[in-house]
This record gives sequence, C-alpha cells and structure tokens, in this order.
Amino acid sequence: MAQVTAAMVKDLRERTNAGMMDCKKALLASDGDMEKAIDWLREKGLAQAAKKAGRVAAEGVVTSYVTECGCTGVLVEVNCETDFVAKTDNFLAFANNVAKHIAKCDPADVDALMAQPFVDDPSKTISDLVSEATVAIGEKISVRRFVRYKTEGVVSAYIHMGGKVGVLVEIGTDEAGRDNADIAAFAHDVALQIAAAKPEAVSREEVDTEKLEREREIQRAKAIESGKPEKIVDRIVDGQIEKYYKEVVLLDQAFVKDSDKDIKGLMAEIAKKAGSPVRILRFARFERGEGIEKRKDDLAAEIAAMAGAKA
Repeated sequence: MAQVTAAMVKDLRERTNAGMMDCKKALLASDGDMEKAIDWLREKGLAQAAKKAGRVAAEGVVTSYVTECGCTGVLVEVNCETDFVAKTDNFLAFANNVAKHIAKCDPADVDALMAQPFVDDPSKTISDLVSEATVAIGEKISVRRFVRYKTEGVVSAYIHMGGKVGVLVEIGTDEAGRDNADIAAFAHDVALQIAAAKPEAVSREEVDTEKLEREREIQRAKAIESGKPEKIVDRIVDGQIEKYYKEVVLLDQAFVKDSDKDIKGLMAEIAKKAGSPVRILRFARFERGEGIEKRKDDLAAEIAAMAGAKA
C-alpha cells in the first residue's frame, strides 16, 4: 500500500473541501491515487467540489488578438515568475506582440512558433524575442500555449481580471451575419459565459465518453450508498446526469446574464432576430498558470539551513 503523506492529505482537502480525516481515509482506501480518492469522497457525498482542473500557481498573462475583419483570433498564455512583472508594460507588450504574430503567421505549435521570424522584425525569431525579454525583464519568460481560429463566421475574445482568464469562441454564420451587431454581441456574451461557467464541451455529443461514464458510476455508487431502492437507482442516476450536462455543456447552461434562458435558447433567439444562422462551433478557455506547480519559498527553513551549514 502506498504511503499517505500529510502533503497528499492537504492537497486532496484543497481540491475537494472535504475534512482532513475523510481525505486521509479516501487516500488510504484508494492506495494513494488522488483521482480515485476524489471519486471515493464524491461517492460518499463528502466532497463539496472536485472540479479543479489544476492548481493555478504560475504568473503571467492570458491575452488575445483578433484581426480587424473578425475572421481570425488568437488566445495565448505567456508566463513569468512574479505577479509584479506580469503587470509591467514591457511584459504585456511582449505578450501582445506574440499574439499578433500568431494571428498573422499561423504556427503549428509552440515549437514552430519559437522558430519563426518575428512578423515585425524578420531578423529575429520568436525564440530570440523570448531570450531578449528574459534578459530585459530579469525573469524567466515562456510562451506556454495558444489557439488560433480562422473562420468564415465570427471570432470573439474575452479577457477577464487583467489576464487571469481568457476565452476565444468561434460562431458560425453567413455573410450577412458577419456584420450583424446582434450576432457580434451574442459572440461576446458567449465568451463571457465560458469565462464564468467553465463549460467543457459545446454540445452533449462532444462530452468525453469516459468522463460521462465515470460520472454515471459515481452517481450510481452514491445513490446505492445512501440506501436508495435498486428499482429507482437508474432514474436517480439519469436525473443526476441531466444536471451534469447542464454544468459542463455550453448549450445546456443557464445564461449568466439571465438564468431564465439557456444558451441554446438564446442562440435560437439571436438567429431569429438577426435573420442569419447562428451556431457555436468551438471555444478555448485558458486560466493563467492552470496546472503549473509554483515553487513555494520557506524563508524560515532557508535561514535554518544556512545556520546549520555555518555551524
């Protein structure tokens, strides 16, 4: 059996808000497997929330660039070491230049991006710019990830909390719809919705089948654990899956600006009003530092270590 450490218990508590002893029991029952421990807590009804995608620890910014025609958009995350640097003009200008470059030069991935000549100065590659920025700013700078959408419809970007969260969404429509103010406003509202509600898929058909089956198994185990009669367990599970769809599927979510409407209904309303087809095709949502473990400095431990070394 794997050893369960205090750090593991603390991490599980932070991810689920369950009690310390419950977290320890869950880890022991799951042989130290964090994801299985989360499932165990949810089955027992002890986890209040287990939806964290990752610990947000790294600093930097998520920024966007949309061309004047509205047909190409970019969302990019650029990281640095401290929040102070992330707010400086030099760092923000660098991040914005990277976003513009991606929009115009369409690199296949981050590695390809690094090798490309910078669109505004072909004598330098993006890798050169990263090195120069690192020296000038005094911190490690890196381009972590990006998405680029080119469409015959409408692209909209939304940046929240000064670059903590960014969203890029593509809306399909016809030629008339591309210049329609109502569709443009709808695209912006959808981007805002994604930032706030964190959907995982546009439609039910796009939900990951393994995650859906895992959710179904969790809800079944939870119903049985609570003592529900076997004959109604399937109905209970089906009801919980409907709730799950409303949490993770964008079209099924309640609109953040008007909870009496869902996004699917709002989309139909806008299409009728604009007289053009409207369809949400795809989206990306970046949260700054998501999933990156940040170094934790312990000043007291450092001083004690230094004192021990001198002794």
